Amino acid sequence: MRILAIDYGKKRTGLAWTDPLQIIATGLGTVDTAEIEVKLKTLFSQEKIEKIVLGYPTHADGDDTHNTPLVRAFHKKLNEWFPDVPVILEDEHGTSKTAMQTMIAAGVKKKDRRNKELLDQVSATIILQQYLGVI
Repeated sequence: MRILAIDYGKKRTGLAWTDPLQIIATGLGTVDTAEIEVKLKTLFSQEKIEKIVLGYPTHADGDDTHNTPLVRAFHKKLNEWFPDVPVILEDEHGTSKTAMQTMIAAGVKKKDRRNKELLDQVSATIILQQYLGVI
């Protein structure tokens, strides 16, 4: 069974998941947030997903960001859509910065690093890696 990670955003949502053995985190891409319910229900109908790791945004001091209330509301929706699937909140502080550094280290061209969809996907992968204890 897989673990699904979600980097929820107002416009776009990044997705990543593990292999069935839950060893490797791989980006799944992004989806327009308006279409996230359909995308997730499709994924759940096609794959066995054991749990969801949802990135939880906070500032360095632990205070809420502008996106925290949106994530809280989305967390409630996830529990309604998938009541039998645990949703784990994972601190996502600094993941965008780490994602950018990762893309630079991987040799991703500057033009491609401006792609917000790629950044969201890499951020979701990093959230999942943090949860797995890989980083």
